Amino acid sequence: MSTYRISQLAERCGVPATTLRFYEDAGLLPAERTPSGYRVYGEEAVERLGFISSAKLLGLALEEIRELLEVREEGVCAAVRTRMVPLVAGRIAETEGRIAELSAFSAHLAAVHADLSGPAPEGACGPDCGCTTTSAAAGPVPVTLSPTRPAAPAPAAEPWRDAPVACTLGGPALEGRTQEWRQLVEQAETREEIPDGLRLTFPATAELAGQVAALAADEQGCCSFFDFTLHLAPAALELTVRAPEAAALLLADLFGATV
Repeated sequence: MSTYRISQLAERCGVPATTLRFYEDAGLLPAERTPSGYRVYGEEAVERLGFISSAKLLGLALEEIRELLEVREEGVCAAVRTRMVPLVAGRIAETEGRIAELSAFSAHLAAVHADLSGPAPEGACGPDCGCTTTSAAAGPVPVTLSPTRPAAPAPAAEPWRDAPVACTLGGPALEGRTQEWRQLVEQAETREEIPDGLRLTFPATAELAGQVAALAADEQGCCSFFDFTLHLAPAALELTVRAPEAAALLLADLFGATV
């Protein structure tokens, strides 16, 4: 049976070694140790990584994936499927709930847009001018997205906390995007773990700032649960990346985070 060192497994599966270490610490990917202390993985680790990646695409939480792996180790596919059914059903219900919330919010925005598109009153803004909507008479009341998730300290200011943890990319597009981030992260001079994510420091060049900004914008287009903050100063370019706890594995995959 083939065995792999951590660098070999990382190359075989296209997963950074930092992510493999994170998986081990999280109890998802056990590793044997050589007498000299090096990690060694068997062929089963390749299949295990494939299962983890598949579960991540379903938006499953770290604890749920760990539980599924424990059931999978029993060697009975039916048991794994039985456990996955309610988890996937929960994601469906959560997604449909968000769709309903977004539909209600869209209706509210449409009503406000129609009101604002009409004739404006003369003079300054007032309570009834339409620029401020505080009563139910103005239209559907805006909803707080994703009430099933724990309330964030400032949900209105941090919508990424309530965004679905799911990526719309797949196949070659997902692999290409992952490689783009890994190549960019390799250029970071320092990294700092912060609550919910990490902060990367790059050389302060306009070209690199443009690359980082463009890639972050593309990422939010398919993964709205990521929060990016870019700060360009004369001495350094800082990129802060945050995501909900359920996206910890994706943070590890793309940025090598250990949150």
